[in-house]
Amino acid sequence: MSEYPNITAVLFDVDGLLLDTESIYTEVTQEIVSEFGKTFDWSIKANMIGRAELESSRYLVEALNLPITAETYLERRNGLLRAGFATCKAMPGAEKLIRHLSDHSIAMSVATSSTRELFDIKKSGHTDWFDLFKHSVTGDDPEVKNAKPAPDIFLAAAKKLNAQSDSTLIFEDAPSGLAAGLTAGMHVVAVPDPNMDKSRYTGATMLLESLEDFDPSLFGLPGFAD
Repeated sequence: MSEYPNITAVLFDVDGLLLDTESIYTEVTQEIVSEFGKTFDWSIKANMIGRAELESSRYLVEALNLPITAETYLERRNGLLRAGFATCKAMPGAEKLIRHLSDHSIAMSVATSSTRELFDIKKSGHTDWFDLFKHSVTGDDPEVKNAKPAPDIFLAAAKKLNAQSDSTLIFEDAPSGLAAGLTAGMHVVAVPDPNMDKSRYTGATMLLESLEDFDPSLFGLPGFAD
C-alpha cells in the first residue's frame, strides 16, 4: 500500500506556485518602501506570502513603520502590479502538470488569495492552459469569509468540485496555505520558495523543490507517460 492517499481532486494556489509573480510583488514593494528609506527583505516577505492582500499590507506597514496606511500602500501597489502581472511567466512544470491532469479528467480548481481582477490579469498570458480548470475561487469570492490560514478558500473550491476533503490534494508554496489546507482536512504538497525556511512546512504530505518533481502516480493519479 502506498504511503500517500488516493486523490480524486486537486486544488492549486497560483502566486509562486503556478505563476512566477512573487518576484514582481517583491520589486514593486521595494520600489514603494524605498521612498521611505526602508528595505523589503525575506524577514518581512516570509510572513506575508499567501495571506489576504489587506492583511499582508497591514503587516508590512507595521513591520517597517511606514508613514502611510495599508489602504494607501495597496492602492499604489496594485497600480504598479498590473503591468508586471500581464507578462508573468509560468513556474517550471506547472503547465505540464495541469495539462496532464486535465487530459485524464481529474477534477481541478484554482484557489488563490488574489482578487478576481488581479487573477485575470496574471493568467491573461496563459489562458490556453488556465482555461482547463473547471473552477477557480479567488480571495474576494463571497464564500471566502476568512483568508488563509483559515480553510475557507479550499473548502469553497472543494465544494465546487463535489470533492471530499480526505481525497483532495492541494499544491501550495506558502506556510499560511499549508495551514489552511491542513485545517480543511486535506493533503498538501508544499513547493516553497528556495528562500523560505523549510521548518515552517511541518505537516505537509510532501515537500518538493519544483512541480517538475511531482509524481502523480504516488497519489493514485495517472502517471506521466515519459
